[in-house]
Amino acid sequence: MERQIRAVAGLAAAVLLGSAALTGCTSSGNPTPAASSALEGGKSALASAAGSATAKIGSAAASAGESAQAAASSALASVKGGLNAKGDVSLGSATTESDGKLSVPVTVTNHGSQPGKYTIQVNFDDASGNLLDATVVTVPEVAAGATAQATAHSNRSLNAPVTPVVANALRY
Repeated sequence: MERQIRAVAGLAAAVLLGSAALTGCTSSGNPTPAASSALEGGKSALASAAGSATAKIGSAAASAGESAQAAASSALASVKGGLNAKGDVSLGSATTESDGKLSVPVTVTNHGSQPGKYTIQVNFDDASGNLLDATVVTVPEVAAGATAQATAHSNRSLNAPVTPVVANALRY
């Protein structure tokens, strides 16, 4: 994506400079009307390319978040007879791994009267609350009243300030 943005910006700059050089200036040193028009057109093309590139980056990030959300929802949907257990789950602070992905400690305390397994969806949101990524953690049998630890890992590298959130948790 970054390579495409640079290519578009480079092309727009080349058009801008090339148009100005080809049309030239008057004998008084002022640009000819054709040069001024080419210059304005180049500016417009450059602004349009920059706006388009920014939109594509935002769209790609949203698409990745939505794809991860869909996968997480599918994993949760496969759990039969699960009870809402968000209150049993807490998250620690996110840390960045060597590959740029985030890891988040997950603590599960079974407040139920019977042992249970847990399937937990952890979302990774940006500062505005937009979904950047989502993952599902499965915690094997946790005895009634007991606590277990797990770790949630983002599916991809996340650079912006990110807040991990328990989106869903099921005990079954």
